[in-house]
Amino acid sequence: MPTIDRIDGALVIIYPNDHNPAHVHVEKGDRAAVVILNCPHGPLELRENFGFSRTELRHIFERILSDLETFCTQWEKYHGPDRRNT
Repeated sequence: MPTIDRIDGALVIIYPNDHNPAHVHVEKGDRAAVVILNCPHGPLELRENFGFSRTELRHIFERILSDLETFCTQWEKYHGPDRRNT
């Protein structure tokens, strides 16, 4: 499971054998969230959240959105383009 970034100690992960749409898993301790990227321009969507506060999620979204191009590039590295959004 490639960790592509860290946000305040949370791991941002793309699983190699995952499915479209392009998304990342964010994990920290017993908390987890899945954020759909909607490459290449967003908007981000929260698919699942288990334990992150609204404040934490807002910060996670801000960080992902600020470097969305890199996250989308990493998704494509493992999965190819998200055909749903082309």
